[in-house]
Amino acid sequence: MRALITSLLTGLALYGASAQVSAENLDVLMSGVFQANEATYIGYESVEREDIPVQSQIERKYLIVDFRFQNQQLPSEQLQASVHKVCMTLLKDRELIRSLSDSGYDMVSVAFDRQSQFDCL
Repeated sequence: MRALITSLLTGLALYGASAQVSAENLDVLMSGVFQANEATYIGYESVEREDIPVQSQIERKYLIVDFRFQNQQLPSEQLQASVHKVCMTLLKDRELIRSLSDSGYDMVSVAFDRQSQFDCL
């Protein structure tokens, strides 16, 4: 995971200092989404979608923002509210969204475990 984060930051650096600051801001932004007793921010991972041909005009990269709950058995409503909270926090940071888009990301997903991802945008 560290290698992927390093790769992401290296790629963002190609787009200038403002993009690099935005990547650092992602960690700061996501670390503050939940109270310490709710969920813990683990980090983010850049994923390249292999199912899309390289020559396609569709971007192949997406970002997974990863959290872990203290209690792994959450009711569906609470899980849905948590996904909404993370997604809205991301969407409100227009500079970050612009930076991610400029860096080739066409989707951001939220994960609370290793089995499931929920798409934000």
